[in-house]
Amino acid sequence: MQAKATTLSFVPRELVETVANAYDHARDLLNLMPISLVQLASRIAVAEVFWRSSQSKLASWTSTIQLFANEYKVPIISPATAAYLGTATELIGSLLLFAGLLSRAAALALTGLVTVIQLTVYPENWPDHILWLSLLLLIIVRGPGGISLDHLLGRLFDRSR
Repeated sequence: MQAKATTLSFVPRELVETVANAYDHARDLLNLMPISLVQLASRIAVAEVFWRSSQSKLASWTSTIQLFANEYKVPIISPATAAYLGTATELIGSLLLFAGLLSRAAALALTGLVTVIQLTVYPENWPDHILWLSLLLLIIVRGPGGISLDHLLGRLFDRSR
C-alpha cells in the first residue's frame, strides 16, 4: 500500500515533526500566561494614549479651544463644550483604566470618543483607531482582569459566597 502524499512530501518527516512539536510546545507555554496580564497591558496601553492626549489639552486650554474650533470641528455642539467633554472623557477614562476601576464603563466612554474622532475628525487615522478600539473592546467584553480594583471590589462584595 502506498503512503498518502502530502504537500510537504519533499520535506523530511522528522523535520515536520520537530517543527510541529516546537509549535505545540510554544503554544502550551503561551497558554500558561494569565489573561489578567494581557488585560492589564491592554488597559495601560490604551489609557496611556488618552492620558497623554488629555495632558496636552490641559497644558494650553486656549489652544485646545482653538483646536476644537478650527481643526476638529465636531458637529452639533460648540467647540468649547466638545473640548470640555472630550478632555474630561480622556482624563477620567484613562485614570479609571489605569486603576482598573469602573473599567468597562470607562472603556465604553472612550469607545464613544474614538468613534466620534473616527467619524467626524480624523477618518484617515483608522489604523490607530482600530487598534485603540480593539484594546477597549477586550476590556468591555472580558473585563479589566484580576489585577484591577474592579476585581478586588468584586471579591470584597461578592454575596454568592
